[in-house]
Amino acid sequence: MGQLVDGHWEVEEFSTLRTGGRFVRPASPIRHWITPDGAPGPTGEGGFKAEPGRYHLYVSLACPWAHRTLILRALKGLEAMISLSVVHWLMREDGWTFAPGPGVIPDPNVGARFLRDVYIASDAHYTGRVTTPVLWDKQTKRIVNNESADIIRMFNSAFDGVGAAPGDYEPVALKDEIDALNARIYDLLNNGVYKAGLARDQAAYEEAVTGVFAMLDELEARLAERRYLFGDRPTLADWRLFPTLVRFDAVYVGHFKCNLRRLVDYPNLWGYVRDLYAFPGVAGTVDLHHIKHHYYESHRAVNPSGVVPLGPVLDFTEPTGRAALAAG
Repeated sequence: MGQLVDGHWEVEEFSTLRTGGRFVRPASPIRHWITPDGAPGPTGEGGFKAEPGRYHLYVSLACPWAHRTLILRALKGLEAMISLSVVHWLMREDGWTFAPGPGVIPDPNVGARFLRDVYIASDAHYTGRVTTPVLWDKQTKRIVNNESADIIRMFNSAFDGVGAAPGDYEPVALKDEIDALNARIYDLLNNGVYKAGLARDQAAYEEAVTGVFAMLDELEARLAERRYLFGDRPTLADWRLFPTLVRFDAVYVGHFKCNLRRLVDYPNLWGYVRDLYAFPGVAGTVDLHHIKHHYYESHRAVNPSGVVPLGPVLDFTEPTGRAALAAG
């Protein structure tokens, strides 16, 4: 692992010594917004107008945060408007790379060998972690944003006036409720699995894993009488949750020691994730090879051998019978 310091790559071993054995995720620092007319968004600078062909998305197919952006790009029909690069699943001393491999799509913008080259091309003195997703502006040759929660909101609405597919996954009437639930799911589950799996202290691990399953239990109960988190149609809350759930049994149960129960032990959640998987375009964003090989091969402090398990066998295409559920 490593990070950029004033534009120079520095390799460092993962450590939680300064956080009492707890994993703490740094905030994403680049927070400009694409808007319909180029006006400034909630944070950062203006000047990023929604225009077909102007923007490029860098993702890891293994990364749950990047996965959210791929889903919204597919649901909103933005594939022809926003081009794509995919890094290799293995992340070691050089961070994310574009080394050849199945599913890797090279960088066409700066000829990057490493994702850090994209960050340096945007800001020669950048300091911070080099993460996915990255939304790049081909016109100004800058990174617009590297925070997935912002990017999916942009994809949801910014391109509606230039040919995006219909559909609003953040209804105004539900926005406050969606934000509140997202915050809790992020802390206890989306990031909670990392807090459990990367803990270096027994108490920190137990605290995190207890939160993971408290949240899963709550969601299982919530989905008993409604098809999606807020009724009969999915919102951004569902698409933020899905990448964590689709990785749960394949990675988090074993690799991150979140093994009190499996997702398949939760009838409502297991049906729910299969319902979301069935949406047009979503299955194509799920790559279990990238997912499993990234976690098990990259996190050598967690899995020193680098051996990748063959199982579990998961069938996300099995019918669910949940269509008859009330809106809730």
